[in-house]
Amino acid sequence: MTGNNPTDRSKLGTKRHILTDAKGIPLSAVISSASTHDIKLVTDVVDNTIIKRSSSSSSLTKRSLSGKRKLQHLCLDKAYNSKTAKQEIIRRGYVPHLPYKRKRGEIKTETQKMPNRKKHPAARRWVVERTNSWHNRFRKLYTRYEKKAENYLGLVQFSCCIIIYRKIILG
Repeated sequence: MTGNNPTDRSKLGTKRHILTDAKGIPLSAVISSASTHDIKLVTDVVDNTIIKRSSSSSSLTKRSLSGKRKLQHLCLDKAYNSKTAKQEIIRRGYVPHLPYKRKRGEIKTETQKMPNRKKHPAARRWVVERTNSWHNRFRKLYTRYEKKAENYLGLVQFSCCIIIYRKIILG
């Protein structure tokens, strides 16, 4: 699960890809080597959610009290910004919120701010960063000592269970 790559300066390591709800409660956790790009694992993270979304036949969950369709929003960082990843997210029924990724040497102008775009609430990336901080409080996760990926994934999932217990049950 670890490997050398020039982008991570030949460091060995493991990435934790975490999907959370609006309160920071983990819904999905996937691990990969540090040399794996984030775009390759966006579908795995979305597909491995513990709580599955309800089917489209249920009209109660699809429609709110006002009769409008309830959309599921997904806030991502710049690393997930690609056409294929965006299409896969939309195909799975999510509305992606991705920050604009400038090309190298491109200067930010007023026309790039997309004037026809509706105002949306600010992205909540800090929620995921807070959940990552909660994971780093577990000493077994902060520094990886396990050789097998299955053992490390089990510890990540166990820490997710403890986080859920602390946030939901204990308040």
